[in-house]
Amino acid sequence: MLILLQNLIDMQSLFNPEANRKIIERINKLTSESKPVWGKMNAAQMLAHSQAPLQVAFGELKLKRGLIGFLFGGIAKKKMMAPGPFTKNLPTAPKFLVNDDRNFEEEKTKLIDLIKKFGEGPGGLSQQPHPFFGKLANEEWDVLQWKHLDHHLTQFGV
Repeated sequence: MLILLQNLIDMQSLFNPEANRKIIERINKLTSESKPVWGKMNAAQMLAHSQAPLQVAFGELKLKRGLIGFLFGGIAKKKMMAPGPFTKNLPTAPKFLVNDDRNFEEEKTKLIDLIKKFGEGPGGLSQQPHPFFGKLANEEWDVLQWKHLDHHLTQFGV
C-alpha cells in the first residue's frame, strides 16, 4: 500500500482534470504519420490498442483470468505499480494486440472519449478482477491506465 500511495504522489492521475487534459493534449499531437521510437504498431494501431485496458476497467471488455494470471498476477501487479514508467516491449494480452489497419481519426476519437469517461471518476469502474492482476482498487486502475497511456505516448514521442 505504501508503494501505491507513493505512486499517487509521484505520478499523474486520470481522475485529476488537469492530468487528464494533458494526456489528451499529447494524443492530439499525434498524426497518422507519427512513427514509433520502438515497437511495431503504427499510430492508429496504438490508439486502438490503448483503448482495450480502459474497456476492461469499465467492464466493457470481459476477459477470463487464466492460470498465468492466478499464479503470477499479484507479483506482476506489484512490479507494475512501482514508481517509474513501464519498460519497453512488455508482453501484452492477445486480446489487446492490434495487427489490422485502423482509421486513425476514429481510433483517436474513441480513445479520447474513454479517457474523458475515466476522468469522470471511479464510479464507473469494474468491480470484477482484472484478467491478469486480479482485484484492483480504484487507485490501482488509475495508476495502470495512466502508466499505460504514458508508455505508448512516449513510444510515439509525445
